[in-house]
Amino acid sequence: MKKIEAIIRKSKFKEVKEALHAVEVNFFSYWDVTGVGNEKQGHVYRGISYSTAEIQRRYLSIVVNDDFVQPTIDAIIKSASTDQVGDGKIFVLPVEEAYRIRTGEKGGASLN
Repeated sequence: MKKIEAIIRKSKFKEVKEALHAVEVNFFSYWDVTGVGNEKQGHVYRGISYSTAEIQRRYLSIVVNDDFVQPTIDAIIKSASTDQVGDGKIFVLPVEEAYRIRTGEKGGASLN
């Protein structure tokens, strides 16, 4: 099992959620977060300068069986990409064990 953590643009969340459902990843948690990225300059929109030093993002936490890792990553990359600086990051971490509280199931079966 692996835990996939993704930080994406808030504006791409709906597309990412739909892409994850399409590859049968139907359960995940998410939070609204603010981060500091590499982009040092601001943007000007209608004559008003906006700082991009602190960026609003959405943080996704997804635990999947090993055979779902690459499809999950591919779905996130394809649906979250704008080809612009600030599209986000994906991190993959090992998960030693998982349990379903209701039934006591453990391992990969607890994720279904």
